Amino acid sequence: MSDGHIPHLPEPEYIDDGYKGAGKLTGKRVLISGGDSGIGRAAALHMAREGAKVAIIYHSAEDKAEETRKGLEAEGAEALVIQGDTGKSADCDAAVARVVEAWGGIDVLVNNAGFQKPYHTLDEVSDEEWRAHFDVNMAGMFFLSRAALRHMPDDGAIVNTSSINAFVGNDALLPYSATKGAITTFTRSLAKQVMARGIRVNEVAPGPVATDIQSVFEDFDEDKLRNMAAPIGRVGQPRELGPAYVFLASRDGSFITGQTIHVNGGMIVGA
Repeated sequence: MSDGHIPHLPEPEYIDDGYKGAGKLTGKRVLISGGDSGIGRAAALHMAREGAKVAIIYHSAEDKAEETRKGLEAEGAEALVIQGDTGKSADCDAAVARVVEAWGGIDVLVNNAGFQKPYHTLDEVSDEEWRAHFDVNMAGMFFLSRAALRHMPDDGAIVNTSSINAFVGNDALLPYSATKGAITTFTRSLAKQVMARGIRVNEVAPGPVATDIQSVFEDFDEDKLRNMAAPIGRVGQPRELGPAYVFLASRDGSFITGQTIHVNGGMIVGA
């Protein structure tokens, strides 16, 4: 549709007046990949309301990135908007360098950039599409984490975006689900590796949420898009994910590392 709205999903809500900032991230320097829309934008706006300086990386949606910039500035935050391909090591290094040059370091990294495409069978997945999923969803997380850790203080935090699909699987999103499983293992392993530095690494695993990434189902299977509700009876809103990122990035989550917060509307999992 011309306005970018996805049929059968509500308009996304990124933050509302009911969320009251309490200075939980005052002065913190935050970098968020995939921060131009969806959950990334929600995390950015919530962190800005908590007093952080926020930089976002976007791939190609310049108009959405500018909307996020305006939202961050409306919150009174210093904002950086950086174009780049997180699947490329050089772009990730350059994004981190921009933030370090502007603010002297990075306190919080949110690895959120994601790509998904549905398939009916494994045979439909080309070599290039398989690699594209891992380049964006997994390699970008590695590149950004490696670069950011060189400039992160010992009380820093990394928050990764996993998915309910890492824990229950998804027959239509096999490559995507595989990358999300890899993210969960990456999160747990990196948490152990940097624990001695006092840096915490956790992840948020969303269920079905009203974001642009769901548009891949429009032509694939409209029934899947129409019936995407969680057990609670609806899809989630990005604003319902934002506080989870704040929690894990702030002192509120100071005794939590290597863990997953499931924000999924009642999709019970065992890990």
